[in-house]
Amino acid sequence: MSWLASSAADLPAGPWAVFKGKTGPGAGKRIVFVTGDDEYKSEESMPMMAHILAERHGFDCTVLFAISKETGVIDTNQKDNIPGLESLKSADLMVMFTRFRALPDAQMKFIDDYLKSGKPVIGLRTATHAFSFPKDSTTSYASYSFNDASGGFGRQVLGQTWVNHWGNHGKQSTRGVFAPSAAAHPITRGIADGEIWGPTDVYEATLPLPEGCTPLLLGQVLQGMTPDDAPVVGEQMNGKWKKMVKVNDPMMPIAWTWQRPVGVKGRVFTSTIGGAMAGGSDFANEGMRRMFVNACYWAVGLDNAIPPKADVTSVAVPHPFKRGVRVGQ
Repeated sequence: MSWLASSAADLPAGPWAVFKGKTGPGAGKRIVFVTGDDEYKSEESMPMMAHILAERHGFDCTVLFAISKETGVIDTNQKDNIPGLESLKSADLMVMFTRFRALPDAQMKFIDDYLKSGKPVIGLRTATHAFSFPKDSTTSYASYSFNDASGGFGRQVLGQTWVNHWGNHGKQSTRGVFAPSAAAHPITRGIADGEIWGPTDVYEATLPLPEGCTPLLLGQVLQGMTPDDAPVVGEQMNGKWKKMVKVNDPMMPIAWTWQRPVGVKGRVFTSTIGGAMAGGSDFANEGMRRMFVNACYWAVGLDNAIPPKADVTSVAVPHPFKRGVRVGQ
């Protein structure tokens, strides 16, 4: 299979990637990934996960990118252009991994319509602040500020908007520790407590989470940037608030489920771990990949089909989905 995009059922060839599902429990289900962040390399990790889901589990996957209007290549600094969003019309699941986008009304309408349908959503890392529109915008997702009663896309769709870095960004990594009763949840199937680790830091959350949110993973702030580092003990300076805080007392939720108050199918899974930086990618961790794959099964109602230990082996073909690369030609 070519790593360049093929055409989807309802899309002509264009600057997106399509991975046709093989055999597996996900056969007949379609996932659309909406990427576009200028910090955590969603344009690289999401094609990788889409390929795993298609090759190992049968899901049809379409990955959309922020595309330069001038050159037609992937440009994560192009905040107002994600072509192919009309593919959401036939999606069973939307995965959102964007940061501070300000899409034109014609593109945003496809996201609005999808959300109004009550279908499931997965949000990763900066999806808590997926959009940032000018103040005169009419979209209900215009603001991401926790001081804004609307809370934008994060609070309305994922149950939590962005507040702050809780760990020390770029210097303190994150170990995922099961929340109470999380070991019995389908999304954690085949994952050991403490197995998930990533170089991105813990995000602060507004506690308690909204009613109906079920924490699955708590973020243990580690002293350094390797999986074996010890957790931070006691207080440390919080960069934004300029005050001493106990970053591991309490530990912040970094993955949770929610039932959106829209429609009857509105399952939500949110993970604020899932980025990439100089220390590597959170998705290099097998447990992280398995949690995401399990969450896709769960989101579309395939709870009982989640394997005891889902195959998340990377598909052994190097891919070109990076900034400055043209796709779909």
